[in-house]
Amino acid sequence: MLMKSAQPGSLQIEQPHALAADEVLERLSAARDGLSSAEAARRLAEVGPNRLPQPPKDGLLKRFFKHFHDILIYILIAAAGITAVLGHWIDTGVILGVVVINAIIGFIQEGKAEEALEGIRKMLSVHAHARRDDHWSEVEADGLVPGDIVRLRSGDRVPADLRLLEATNLRIEESALTGESVPADKNAEPAAADAGVGDRFGMAYSGTMVAAGRGIGVVTATGPHTELGRINRMIAEVQTLQTPLTRQMAQFSKILSVIIVALALLMLVIGVSLHDFPLGEVFLAAIGFAVAAIPEGLPAILTITLALGVQRMAQRNAITRKLTAVETLGSVTVICSDKTGTLTKNEMTARHVVTRGGFFDVSGTGYRPEGEITLEGQAASLDQHGHLQAVIEVVAVANDTHVAEEDGQWKVTGEPTEGALRTLAHKAGFDADAHERHASIPFESANKFMATLNTAPGGTRRILLKGAPDRLLDRCHQELGASGELEPLDRAFWEGQIDALSAEGLRVLAAAAREVADSKSELALEDLDEDMVFLGLIGIIDPPRPEAIAAIKSCHEAGIRVKMITGDHAGTARAIGIEMGLGTADTLKVISGAEIEAASDDALQQIAHDCDIFARTSPEHKLRLVKALQARGEVVAMTGDGVNDAPALKRADVGVAMGIKGTEATKEAAEIVLADDNFSSIERAVEEGRTIYDNLKKAILFILPTNGAQGLVMLTAVVFGLTLPLTPVQILWVNMVVAITLALALAFEPAEPGVMQRPPRKPGAPIMGRSMLWRVAIVSVLIGGATIAMFEVELALDMELGVARTMAVNTLVIAQAFYLFNARFLVDSSLRMKLMFTNRAALVAVGVLVVLQLGFVYLPFMNTWFGTAPLALRHWLVPLAIGVAVFLLIEAEKAWGRRRAARA
Repeated sequence: MLMKSAQPGSLQIEQPHALAADEVLERLSAARDGLSSAEAARRLAEVGPNRLPQPPKDGLLKRFFKHFHDILIYILIAAAGITAVLGHWIDTGVILGVVVINAIIGFIQEGKAEEALEGIRKMLSVHAHARRDDHWSEVEADGLVPGDIVRLRSGDRVPADLRLLEATNLRIEESALTGESVPADKNAEPAAADAGVGDRFGMAYSGTMVAAGRGIGVVTATGPHTELGRINRMIAEVQTLQTPLTRQMAQFSKILSVIIVALALLMLVIGVSLHDFPLGEVFLAAIGFAVAAIPEGLPAILTITLALGVQRMAQRNAITRKLTAVETLGSVTVICSDKTGTLTKNEMTARHVVTRGGFFDVSGTGYRPEGEITLEGQAASLDQHGHLQAVIEVVAVANDTHVAEEDGQWKVTGEPTEGALRTLAHKAGFDADAHERHASIPFESANKFMATLNTAPGGTRRILLKGAPDRLLDRCHQELGASGELEPLDRAFWEGQIDALSAEGLRVLAAAAREVADSKSELALEDLDEDMVFLGLIGIIDPPRPEAIAAIKSCHEAGIRVKMITGDHAGTARAIGIEMGLGTADTLKVISGAEIEAASDDALQQIAHDCDIFARTSPEHKLRLVKALQARGEVVAMTGDGVNDAPALKRADVGVAMGIKGTEATKEAAEIVLADDNFSSIERAVEEGRTIYDNLKKAILFILPTNGAQGLVMLTAVVFGLTLPLTPVQILWVNMVVAITLALALAFEPAEPGVMQRPPRKPGAPIMGRSMLWRVAIVSVLIGGATIAMFEVELALDMELGVARTMAVNTLVIAQAFYLFNARFLVDSSLRMKLMFTNRAALVAVGVLVVLQLGFVYLPFMNTWFGTAPLALRHWLVPLAIGVAVFLLIEAEKAWGRRRAARA
C-alpha cells in the first residue's frame, strides 16, 4: 500500500534504536510497502537532500594575505611607508621585498587548507535500493528521505541511518564509527536507550559497509541528521588550538615589538630634543633602528627549518600537512592512540588452539600465512596431532572466506574472523579445497554458528560445526579425548579454558563434528542436536604491532605518556594494553565510555591524567578526553584511522592519521599522516620534532644577537649624537645575508645525543629561557660594542664614511660567522675537531657568505645600492680578529655555565 502524507515535524525521531521496528514505522508515518514517489518528493522538499553541507573555504587571496598578519611585519610595512614618504625608494623596495618573500614562502609551504568535511562526504553512498510505488528500484542516495524502505546486501555501503526491520545473517563493518575490529552482528531487536553506537544492533548507520548477509530497514535520518552528519558537525565546531611554537612566537613578537617601538620613539625624542637633529634624519635613524632590531629573516628561517624537517619526516613515513605540526610533535607530553589499526594490525589472527591433546600456540600475525604451530615449544604437525587436525579441518572447511596475496599484501575476501581461520589452515599445511561440500547452514546471529556437510578426501562424510562456544557446548554430549577416543563432555574444563582465553582479550570460537551416512545430502538444524562431538577451541585476536610495543617503551623513556582510546570492549582493550606495556595486570585500570559520560569536566581531567586505557568510547568521549588533557596543560597528539577519531584529531595539538587504512576524513582532519600506519613512525617523528625544536632554538639564539648588535649600534649613535655607523639598507643586508646563509646551516644540524632520553619541555615554557637571553645579551654587547669602537676609531683616523661603514658591516657579518660555530651546540663545547664536520652545511654556508660579502664590498652596483666602498686587505684584519675574540669569549662563557650547572 502507498503511504499517506506524513504530518509536519513527524520526520524527526529520537533514539530509534530503543524503539520496536513497528513503532518506528508508525512514528515516521511509513509502512513496509514503502513510499509513493509523490510522498518521497514532498518529504525531500521538507528535509532536504541526503548529503552533508558544503563548508565555506578561504580563497587564495585570503590564504596569501593572512601571512602578513604579524605585528613585526606591520612594523616593517610602516617603516617602508615612512621611507617612501622621505623619498628613500631603495630602502622602501628592499623592506617590502623582504616582507613579500616571507609571505610567499609561508603560502607555498602551508599547502592546501583542511578538507576534513570533504573527506567525510566521500564516505556517503551514491545509490540505494529503495521500495517506491510498491516495487524495488535503484534510486540516487541523496534522494532518500525518512520513511523510505531500503534493502541492504553484502558489499553495499549503507546510504542513510536505518532502523532494521529484517536481518538475515547481516553483519556490518562499523570500525570507522565505533573502532571495533570485527563486523557487528545485526538483528531487528531494539537496544537499551543508553546503548552506545557499537551496541545498537538494530541500527545500520550511513557510511558503514555490509560485510555479509542481507537486511531491510526504514530510513530514520538523512544527511546532516545521521550519525555521520553529527560527527561532521563536531568537526566543523571543533576549534583548533595554536601550536606551542606559534603561541610562543606570537608572545615573543608582541614583547619585541613593544620594546622596538618604545626605543624608536625614545630615539626620536633624544635626537630632536638633546642633539637638535633634523626631523627627517632622526626619522631615518629610528627606522634604521627598527629595521635593525626586527629579526625579519627569522620567519623565513623558521619556515625553512620546518620544511627541511618535513622532508626528513617524509623519509620516515610521516607525511606532514602543516609545517608547525613538525615542531609540535616534538613537544608532546601525551599521545592518545586509537587501538584498531594503529597499535594493532586490524588483521584478525588465531593465537591459540586448545584441544584435549594440549594447548597449542600459533606464531605470526595478520593474514600472511607465515608462522608455525607449536606445543610446549616444539613444532606440531597435523600428522602427529590428530586433535589439532580435527579442529583445523572444521574451521577451515566450514568457512566461506578466502585469503590471497594481492600486490604483495595478503588480503581477506569475506569476514575477518574466518580469514584468520583460513590463514591458520595455511600455516598448518591443511588443504580445505579438497573437501566436497553438499549442504550448509549459514551463520545467523540468532544461532551464532555455521555448519556444513562435507565429504573428506578419504571418502568420509561429516557434519562440521563452528561457532560460539556456549552454543556448541549445548549441542554436544561427547568430546574427543586425549587418547583420541570419544569421552563424555567435561563442560567445566572447557568453560575454564574459555574464561582463560577471554581474559587475554581473545575472541573464542569452538569446533565440533560428527560422521554421517554417505547417503546424507541435506542439512537441517535438527541434525546438529544428535551426537555432535566437541573438538576444541581457537583463540583469535587483532594482534599488537611488535614495533609499536618497542615504540611505546621509547616514548615512556622520553617522558611521554601513551593512552589507548578505543571503541572496542574493555576486556580486549585491557589485554592489548598489558601486552603493549601500558601497565600490568595488577595496576591497569580501564575506564568505559559510560564512566566518561557520567564524569564532570573537573573529574574527567583527573581521570584522563590517572588512567591510560579507555574502552567503548564514542567520538564525543574522545574529544572530551583530549580537551581534559589540554586543560591540565598537556600537549596532546591524537592518532586514529576512523571517522570517529576525526573530531579529536582536529582538536588535538597535533593529529596523526593512518595513511593506508585511514578514512579520507581522518587524513584531512590531521596534521600528520603516517604512510605505513605504524605507531613506531610516531615515535621517530617525535624524535625528529625534538631535533627540529633544538635547531629552531639554535637559529633564534644565532639570529637575535645580529639584531641586538645592530640595534645597539644605532641606539648608541643617536643617544650620544654620533654619526650613524649603518644605513637601513645596510642593516637589511646584514640581516638577510646572515639569515639566508649562516642561520640556514643550523637547520641541518643532526640530533643532539640522548634526545629521546630527556623529558618533554614543560608546556608553556618560553622559547627564550634565562640562559638564552643572557647569551643573546653578551653576544650583542660584544659584537655591537666592537663595531661602534672600530667605526669611531676609523673615523678618527680620517677614514672615508663609506669605507668606515663597509668595515662596520664586515665586522657584524664576520663576527656572526665565527659565532655560528658557538651556536651549533647550545651547551656543549664547540672546540672539538671531531664535531667540526658533522654538519658540512655550516662550512658551505660560510663559503657562500664570503662570496656574497666580497660582492657586497667590490661590485660597483652593490656599492651604489648599499652605499659601500671597496676595502684594502688590511681592512679585513680587524673584523677577523674581532670574530676570533667573540668565538673564544662565548666558549669561555659556555664552559662557565657547564661548571655552574654541575655544581648545582
